[in-house]
Order: sequence, then structure tokens, then C-alpha cells
Amino acid sequence: MCIAKLDKKGDVATMSDSVFLKRTIVKETLWSKHLQEERKLRIYLPPGYNEVLSYPVVYCQDGEEFFNFGRIATLAGRLIIEEDVEPFIIVGVEVDVTVRTQEYAPFGSRFKQYLSCFSEEIIPFIEQKYPVRRTPDERILAGDSLGGSVSLHLALAYPAIFTRILSLSGAFYPESRDMLAKEEDLSWLNINMVVGLQETDYKTDTGIYDFVQMNRETKTLLESRGATVSYREKDGHHLWGFWQKELPESLLYFLNA
Repeated sequence: MCIAKLDKKGDVATMSDSVFLKRTIVKETLWSKHLQEERKLRIYLPPGYNEVLSYPVVYCQDGEEFFNFGRIATLAGRLIIEEDVEPFIIVGVEVDVTVRTQEYAPFGSRFKQYLSCFSEEIIPFIEQKYPVRRTPDERILAGDSLGGSVSLHLALAYPAIFTRILSLSGAFYPESRDMLAKEEDLSWLNINMVVGLQETDYKTDTGIYDFVQMNRETKTLLESRGATVSYREKDGHHLWGFWQKELPESLLYFLNA
């Protein structure tokens, strides 16, 4: 397959997918004082990346899964080339699945430390090394399941840094909804939510949950406090096969604005 693009003179130039979708994936490791361990990052640099420019940035929880199963790097290349989306950088923050719930869930033993690590260590690390934009409206936090939940909690804890959340079947457990209920004004928050209609009895490591009802209740809580909520329900299960299909629409919600 070939893609046609206009060159600087307005003439049509045709090149192969492999050229247009060429990207760079950089791996980084930082030491977290808050977590007392190393944390690995995957950085997607878009086609035509230039350090002189500045880029919007998407920060992903479950970074390895977003790249391997969500195919976010490939999807990003297609959005940039085929949908004419402004080039953007992606930062995937990897997690040890054995302690994922402890870091991502509000009742987890490492939850507060993870929030501090993300906001006070990872963000400065990236902003020092890469030409990402540094305003809340140019940062997107993305997460699936508990990753969607912890992304929202990061925004609640650091509203001066994060205001835009992309949630794929967010695991908004009762503790998260209780914390949301205590908020009075979320008019600064913009969240895109999607959930699969077949996620009504999904088994997690902490119990069986109805993700559809969970997300509906969270949507209501958010809207009642003034948040901007883009919400959709689609046929789908609590799997990357579903989230991968929905990811482009969710990214376009923020990046095509």
C-alpha cells in the first residue's frame, strides 16, 4: 500500500507505509526515590522527529502492554500520516504486574508512592530529556482498567499537571468513587471514557466487578461536578483486542481538538 502526501510545493508525493510509519522507540530507566527502585520507560518518537520542535505527549500506564498489545506506536503513526494529526510523543511507563494493584489502586500499599514517582520524578525526567510540551492541555494520561483509575487519581492529586484523561474500561472501584464524591469542582477535568458492554462480570484480583455499571456511575459523578466527559459504550470484553480498536478514537478526541 502507498500513501499520497502533498510536498512543500503542493505536488503529490507517494511513499510506502514503511517510510511514512517509520518511528523510533527509545528505552530509558530512571531511579525512583519514592519507590526505591528502577522504573523503565518506553518513548515513542514520531516520524520526522526534530528536537528543535515541541510535541504534545501521551503518558501511558502499563507502558509495555500499550506498546505490545495496544500497538499504540503503529496507531500513532497512522493517525499522524492518515488523519493529519499533529505529531506527538508517547511515554509508556512500565509496571511490575506482581505489584500493579498495589501501585494503581487507591487502597494499594504503593499507591501514594507511585503517584509521587509519576508526577515528581517521571514527568521532570521526560521534560528534561525530550521536547514535550509542559502545559496540562498538552499532556494526556492514558490507562486501561486500573491504569485508567490511577490516571484519574493522578489528575485529582496533581491538577496543575494533569487535566486530560484517556480511560479504557477504567477500574473505578468503590474507593475511587468515594474519593470522587468528595470533590466539589472538577470543571478543569476533561476525560474520555470507553467501556465494553460485555464487561459486566469481570473477575479481577480483588473481586468480580460490573465494569459497565462502574463506569456509568463514575461518569455521573464526574459530570455532576462539572467535568467534561466524553463517554461511549461498545460491544467488547475486558481485553486488549477491544481497547486496541477503541484507542484511535480516544486519541483523536484529544489530539484532533
